[in-house]
Amino acid sequence: MAKSDSPLRITLENDDRLLRLTLARPKKNIVDAAMLNALRAALADHQQTRDLAAVLIDADGPNFSFGASVEEHLPEQCAAMLKTLHGLLQGMIAFPLPILVAVRGYCLGGGLEVACAGSFIFAAPDAQFAQPEIQLGVFAPAASCLLPERIGQARAEDLLFSGRSMDAVEALAAGLIMTIAEHPEQAAKLYIETQLLPRSSFALRHAVAAARHEYLERVRSKLDWVENFYLQQLMQGEDPREGLRAFLEKRSPVWKNQ
Repeated sequence: MAKSDSPLRITLENDDRLLRLTLARPKKNIVDAAMLNALRAALADHQQTRDLAAVLIDADGPNFSFGASVEEHLPEQCAAMLKTLHGLLQGMIAFPLPILVAVRGYCLGGGLEVACAGSFIFAAPDAQFAQPEIQLGVFAPAASCLLPERIGQARAEDLLFSGRSMDAVEALAAGLIMTIAEHPEQAAKLYIETQLLPRSSFALRHAVAAARHEYLERVRSKLDWVENFYLQQLMQGEDPREGLRAFLEKRSPVWKNQ
């Protein structure tokens, strides 16, 4: 079990065949460095567990996550933040077993990027998905790689360029989520118990590796490029700094378009 002050609650269920990771800082469940490192460590600690068949990521409170820490997006911290986030996402995609994600309420920014690195997303009717980074004068590096893979280039560009929200019904039609359920955690557990736990964990590991081999290589290559582009090109501009400062100061940004 995780300590009470941990950002993540870690439990083993179903005779230790299911690893459940619960974001435990409601109501926003910000995926800051502490949360990202806790998720990465938990996955690493259980990666070689022989009998494990699946992982379920869910969250305490009414929202899955409001996203990454805006403070950690500031120029002096963003390089470390991106390295930590992208390391977790690559670790999730490379994880040798299915990772299911249960979403309630808002799933924004870095929270949506974490969800997209899993295998399947189960969502409550009130779920809202968005990459609002463009509203702060920046863009979402990992989502620029992951969303086109999940929902196609045009739909991904719509979310990335506008920053608008996609509700659960639209997300289902777009293929972002697997199903809508009043209790997404229960729906995800039912899928795990009926579709994954009866299978050989040895066979599942090989099936996941085979299905994700080229996908993982594509994402790794894209993330390397987009991370460098974000730091060396975008963050040299004035508008990204202005947008982030304006958000923290609770005012409207004044764009210079440079």
